[in-house]
Amino acid sequence: MAERVLVIGSGGREHALAWKLAQSPHVQQVLVAPGNAGTANSGKISNSAVSVNNHSILAQYCKDHNVGLVVVGPEVPLAAGIVDDLTAAGVTCFGPSAKAAQLEASKSFSKSFMDRHNIPTARWSSFTDPQDACKYIQDAEFPALVVKASGLAAGKGVVVARDKDEACKAVLDIMKVSRCGISVGLVKVSEDVLQEIKRSVLQKTVDGMRAEGTPYVGVLYAGVMLTKRGPKVLEFNCRFGDPECQILMPLLKSDLYEVLKNTLQADLSSSPVQWLENSAAVTVVMASGGYPASYKKGLEITGLSQVSEMGIQVFHAGTALKEGGGVITNGGRVLTVTAVRPTLESALRSANEGVAVISYPDAVYRRDIGHHAITYLTRTRGLTYRDSGVDIAAGNRLVDIIKPLAKATSRPGCNAELGGFAGLFDLKAAGFTDPILVSGTDGVGTKLKIAQACGIHSTLGQDLVAMCVNDVLAQGAEPLFFLDYFSCGRLDVRVASSVIGGIADACQMAGCALLGGETAEMPGVYGPNDYDLAGFCVGAVERGAVLPRLKDIMEGDLLIGVASSGLHSNGFSLVRKILERSGLQYSSPAPFGQPGQNIGEVLLTPTKIYSRLLQPILRSGAVKAYAHITGGGLLENIPRILPPELAVDLDASRWRIPAVFSWLQREGGLSEEEMSRTFNCGLGAVLVVSKQDVQRVLRLLQAQEEAWIVGSLTNKQPGAEAVVIRNLEQSLKDSPGRSPDTSVLQNGSETKPITLTLWCLTGTNLQALMEQVKKPSSSAEIVVVISNRPGVMGLKRASMAGIQTRVVDHKLYGSRAEFDGTIDKVLEEFGVELVCLAGFMRILTGPFVRKWSGKMLNIHPSLLPSFKGVNAQKQALQAGVRVTGCTVHFVAEEVDAGAIVVQEAVPILVTDTEDSLSERIREAEHRAFPAALELVGSGAVKLRDDGRIVWNQSVHG
Repeated sequence: MAERVLVIGSGGREHALAWKLAQSPHVQQVLVAPGNAGTANSGKISNSAVSVNNHSILAQYCKDHNVGLVVVGPEVPLAAGIVDDLTAAGVTCFGPSAKAAQLEASKSFSKSFMDRHNIPTARWSSFTDPQDACKYIQDAEFPALVVKASGLAAGKGVVVARDKDEACKAVLDIMKVSRCGISVGLVKVSEDVLQEIKRSVLQKTVDGMRAEGTPYVGVLYAGVMLTKRGPKVLEFNCRFGDPECQILMPLLKSDLYEVLKNTLQADLSSSPVQWLENSAAVTVVMASGGYPASYKKGLEITGLSQVSEMGIQVFHAGTALKEGGGVITNGGRVLTVTAVRPTLESALRSANEGVAVISYPDAVYRRDIGHHAITYLTRTRGLTYRDSGVDIAAGNRLVDIIKPLAKATSRPGCNAELGGFAGLFDLKAAGFTDPILVSGTDGVGTKLKIAQACGIHSTLGQDLVAMCVNDVLAQGAEPLFFLDYFSCGRLDVRVASSVIGGIADACQMAGCALLGGETAEMPGVYGPNDYDLAGFCVGAVERGAVLPRLKDIMEGDLLIGVASSGLHSNGFSLVRKILERSGLQYSSPAPFGQPGQNIGEVLLTPTKIYSRLLQPILRSGAVKAYAHITGGGLLENIPRILPPELAVDLDASRWRIPAVFSWLQREGGLSEEEMSRTFNCGLGAVLVVSKQDVQRVLRLLQAQEEAWIVGSLTNKQPGAEAVVIRNLEQSLKDSPGRSPDTSVLQNGSETKPITLTLWCLTGTNLQALMEQVKKPSSSAEIVVVISNRPGVMGLKRASMAGIQTRVVDHKLYGSRAEFDGTIDKVLEEFGVELVCLAGFMRILTGPFVRKWSGKMLNIHPSLLPSFKGVNAQKQALQAGVRVTGCTVHFVAEEVDAGAIVVQEAVPILVTDTEDSLSERIREAEHRAFPAALELVGSGAVKLRDDGRIVWNQSVHG
């Protein structure tokens, strides 16, 4: 149902906002308070006499008149807390809170904020005493010649002085007329400096406001000066500029109402803002004679209707309706005349023609608007590469942005430094002795088209890395490094950095280095907003561990399926065709997936990366072959890893099929064969395992991921299909997301549990381990929980579970050696075979660590070797990386340096604080620690004397 919208303000900006809002089919009426002659009874637009200063009255007015959205134009009401008060009263209001609006309302706050968050700005100081300010000006080591009133001054609170004496006079003048403080700063600039303003200014501002507990919602307008040292922020505006808004609204192609609502719902990325293409706009401001000093009001304006007939938009500012009809002047800025045309020259010409038609006494306006820009654009000069559509400077900016992202993917064997002609990788440093190199390349197909249509680019990087890494894993190889290829018609640094940033994040998840890449801008080959991706992964495997082991694969071997996240990156041309037939849009609520998701979001769920999950299991030797279920689906990928005499018997009732597949099959009328030849149908990987090893492998997988025994191998009969899938049609028809039928195959063997002790403070990891050892398949039991502090939650949890506890208070011992000796006696008393450190912050002595080498695990809240020591989450946030996580490792004498058993990646969100990131890492720890416990407890993983891990291939679950 269409809504009523209230716009607060009376200037040309507010007329432009009302004009654009009135074009939306979602808007029934636009009220403007107090408005002007241009917003009085103009189609959907009309003025309101409601008081905008009394927020209680205004809130009640909105409720009485069914106002669904309030849009605040000027800065004064924002600073006065209009958004806070209306929101508290249940009225939806667009704009920043009063605290957020301090970025404009208080220059002192703004400057301090920029200093706190390392946002580039001029040197400055703030004063409330004019004598102190003048002394600062005279003594400063730089020309402190810009004087600003700290509070709101309607654009008139700035003086740029010629010398120090004039600056001091400005201080005294401002202090006489203002009760607010002042700020004094340097503006010392030069031309021709290019930097990425979004990264260094806007993103840091938004992140900083969120980090300080004041999320910014609304329009953020930064005044930036380009200097030899990069962009410097002069000031912030917390609303649309005036007359900038009168230029932006005619050029805005998107529905303004939808843009504002999406912003309020934190969903702006779901529908990117669109602008008119091949268009230019020019606005000329017509003012009253004498402005900004004294001027006359009540002067009649003529020619407005003729200008409208010329296709030129006039936005009213200081105007009022004349009694008996007509329009009169009522302010300093009277009108803004805006023309939109295909070129800047034609737009300027039309705007000036419109101004010439309008008349009122003493009208003043500039006649040089746009001429400098036209002179620059039409100057005679030689052709450049940029004239052909290739922007080298944009490419350089992109490299600067992605260098630290690539650096964060460094790993043993390379340091991931971009900028050379080629990348180097040291196999020996990575721990290989007789390696075979394995390479894979892939793209993400037409999933790109959906990402581009939705404006969601960051997830494609994981798709690209996963498609390549998962292929390399099929040979049993460890992914070592990754190269990307990004090609486009026009390089959009924002989009490209989002895509490549996602690639870097995914490389960290996969454990490989982003060693290099290529960005190709090819106008004419691709459209201006189109791009394509390709990736290349190189891995290595020791000669004796190459997969598949065809000679070992035999009839009766079992197949374990590992869950996919959904479609992954295959079949999207068919998906798009089905969606087109259904009549649904990417923005439509998804009939599959999680509640609240739209179709585009579900379809763009990134491909799972299986390297960290599968590598430990592949190294154990228990897996004979692994198939990545990619293009060709289940029917074509599993046979690629089998001897030709064997066939596959799958039972679809044994695994969970995501709802998206059921919907696609139903909407597209797809046959079973089409489904299983095109899509993964819920299985991203299939492992071939002997009956003797299947339970151990399944147990290790299920500690971190959904996995099932999905079928077996049989002898292939002449003329028979290589893959038979039973119960697929019925499973697709069943309720989406059902739990599959499960069966456990026992091989009669039994593993002796190891005895385990834990040190713990809060007890959250302890609880996860306690839940793990309760499982019948677990290799461990907890025999004692030790703490160096009495009364901690971990001890209480253990006691409630019937586990023995001990307190060894370090404060009662004269030395660390004495303390460690007591701990050692307790461990021997309980016959402990493995020690897990969880929240134990004491540094253990060398002799103790050496005695328990290979028998002591610790968990650390980062992806080691990154961010060792304390405050790892804070280190990750400060470093600006996009992925962190947790690491379970053997304890060594050097802190956080022992051999790694299990790691789990955790993406860092732009909304993350140290607390929110820590909470998500804790959740990952609760999965990783139990998985590591089983690997070590079952004997699958052991520590060699040289400090490296060995995978025991003879252990059977």
